[in-house]
Amino acid sequence: MKRNHLSLAIALACCMASGMALAQTATNQTDSGTAGQSSQQRSSVSSTSNTTNSNDTKRGVQQLSAVQVTAQSLALGGGLMSVQTAPKAVSTVSRDAIVQAAPGATFVQMIDSIPGVNASTDDVSGLANGNYQIRGFTSDEIGTTVNGAPVNDSGNYKVYSTEYGDAENYGDITVLQGYPDVDTPISGAAGGAISWVTIDPSHTAGLDVTQSFGDHDYRRTFLRLNTGDLGPVRAWLSYSNNTANQWRGPGDMNVTKVDGKALWTIDDNNFVSASFQYNRERNYSYNSLTKAQIAQGGYFQSYDTAYSPTDTYYWKLHTNPFQSWMASMDGEFRLTDSLRLSVVPYFWYGNGGGGGGYKFTESTLTQNTIGYADQDLNGDGKIGGSAVAYAFNATYTYRPGIIAKLNQDFGMDDSLEYGFWYDRPRQQQNEFFTPAVNGDPADFWATTDLIRYSNGVVQRLYREYTNSDTRKFFATNTWTPNDQWTVTVGAAYLWEQRSGYDYENWGSQSSNPKYAQYGGQASATYHKVSPTAGVKYQLNDENQFYLGAGQTFRAPINGALLQNFAVAANSKNTANTAAGAYVNKPETATTVDLGWRFYADQFSANIDAYQSHLNNKQISGYDNATGSTVYLNLPKMRMRGVTAEASYKLTKDWTVYGNYSLQRATLEGNVDTLGDGTYPTQGKTFLNTPKNSGYIRVAYDHGPFWASLDAKYRGSVYGDWMNTEKVGGYTVFNLNAGVNLPDFASWLRHPYIKLNVFNLGDRRALTNASNIGAFLASNPGGMYTDPTTGKALYASAPYYSLLEERTYMVTFGVSFH
Repeated sequence: MKRNHLSLAIALACCMASGMALAQTATNQTDSGTAGQSSQQRSSVSSTSNTTNSNDTKRGVQQLSAVQVTAQSLALGGGLMSVQTAPKAVSTVSRDAIVQAAPGATFVQMIDSIPGVNASTDDVSGLANGNYQIRGFTSDEIGTTVNGAPVNDSGNYKVYSTEYGDAENYGDITVLQGYPDVDTPISGAAGGAISWVTIDPSHTAGLDVTQSFGDHDYRRTFLRLNTGDLGPVRAWLSYSNNTANQWRGPGDMNVTKVDGKALWTIDDNNFVSASFQYNRERNYSYNSLTKAQIAQGGYFQSYDTAYSPTDTYYWKLHTNPFQSWMASMDGEFRLTDSLRLSVVPYFWYGNGGGGGGYKFTESTLTQNTIGYADQDLNGDGKIGGSAVAYAFNATYTYRPGIIAKLNQDFGMDDSLEYGFWYDRPRQQQNEFFTPAVNGDPADFWATTDLIRYSNGVVQRLYREYTNSDTRKFFATNTWTPNDQWTVTVGAAYLWEQRSGYDYENWGSQSSNPKYAQYGGQASATYHKVSPTAGVKYQLNDENQFYLGAGQTFRAPINGALLQNFAVAANSKNTANTAAGAYVNKPETATTVDLGWRFYADQFSANIDAYQSHLNNKQISGYDNATGSTVYLNLPKMRMRGVTAEASYKLTKDWTVYGNYSLQRATLEGNVDTLGDGTYPTQGKTFLNTPKNSGYIRVAYDHGPFWASLDAKYRGSVYGDWMNTEKVGGYTVFNLNAGVNLPDFASWLRHPYIKLNVFNLGDRRALTNASNIGAFLASNPGGMYTDPTTGKALYASAPYYSLLEERTYMVTFGVSFH
């Protein structure tokens, strides 16, 4: 939307707001039920993301009820802070806060308010994936579940937040900052865990409609059909279409989502829910930039806008088309008065990838060499010279799995939870090519017109297949001997076998070992027992103290096994010997949390001190001499710090919430990159980890009007492992405001208008160093050398994501009943 149109929309919204009033809370904007549940019920993955108390004893359930009564929800930061009872760090963002956020926001944007979390996105519309760290653990080390089912990529453990859900359907979002529960269905969670659930269906039939407009021609339509009660079953089905132009550089983004949830209430103790999430993206990508590129070309540049037949950075080549869907169920059954069963089967499917440019040589000679083609690739009417083709990195994933657990009560004071998780994903990955006439890909999804060798075989830069057979068994015992003490002890045994193949330069018959096909099949098995323990002392209804400790285990990503094996199998490549001798070990971490929580009617607070020791951190390295990508590990890292949060209700209408994090993530070892030497990183600070960060929100809620102003501060961070390049800290101010209007008719209810403004101060900043392989940003005069060989170390400048300029969004919503 152009700025003059947006200004008119904002003016209209303000005029309508000034003439109407209705005492209606913001949580009624969607009339879609609640993600919460009765305080007397134990948590389940169908109703809340916070299942840390699912194993509470009957006495513990009564204690939780007493604490919840003491700490009224209005005293807890307007939904940014929630009552917690687990003996470790836990934070939950509730629906009270979610309904005030921008409608297209992803869970990454939501969790930025949580202590210890530093998150950013390339685009605040929610149409571009985000980046986040928790206490120095990267996002691919954090387990993530939706309605109890895992969504981390089965191969590299990354999470692509744009794929999952609309904000109108979010119930609540929980972050375990230190270590996950033993029943978490993620084999890659070396750090904590993130969970979110969708809202339960409404008891009332109707249609919820919202329409949003914003800067950069942002347009979003959301529809949700609620069936209401159909006997013991109720359900909803939603559709959204989201589009926007990129705020820097050319290109646009389009994401369509279809979500649904059904709930069958068998009786008061037994129910089954079913959930579905579908996503289809047709996006162009943002280009991460170095500090030198920004200084030369300006802040608002991205990929190249002028077409050149040999330019691999032309914007139309850099795409991100992807479609995925996930179906899951949750069955909760009471078998006896003291025995409960929970079963969550799921299936995940994904297909798509990322596009880029790859330089080809057009040649009429008969040869089967990667990068050579007897074809007019750029449409200039001749065959000869160099031409850029559209390279597409595609991933296909089929992922079935199931989580099942039993909970046995032994009287009032003892409870045992035990079960298993089984997961068997299959993932095929390829990079192939299509022509790009005048820079336009012949097929955006790269499913047709693939470039072939002269013998008819499709050219692939690599071809990889992974089968990951994962099994996990877990048990947790909770003992509450009296009203003050709770002791929890648990353990999980994870067994994973990765098998498959990786072939680089698939089909190429070149005599040059750098361009010839190499690779083969490989298999490895990883397994370990991971214990946890915690103790909580409930001094009274307001005060609790806790101490928790846990170990985690992260099996190596598929590339760490298969790509290293492929390099080792290439006998003509000088990197093969080193790669063959290099064995990637699983990541393991030990974390300790020590904390105090206080909950009262007007003031609530939480302070947590933590320390984590991470071993064998997996990293990606590139040997410039041979052109080979290999996976390495850093022997040790140590994370330690303190987080604190508090909420204070100034008056009936005004609430202040704030948090602060002091954290250090220190490298305890040097990085041996094989071909490029050993980098002396001992004692350095891990990149993207600020020493200081904080968040504050001032919120007003009176009658039909509500508004909040928040500020997030992130301190300076390093962009490279050697700490030679630093980017400054910054503070971002955001405004959320709205008005709930009177019903237009008995069948036209809950109208509202919402305004979201990002980056009020129009601040410019670098938010995230995106190339994890930037070990050394610069090496003038060869001053940094390999400690063993004395050779000058290779330098690579970090690439950064950028903070979006000031951006407005206006949303109009109404419900038909």
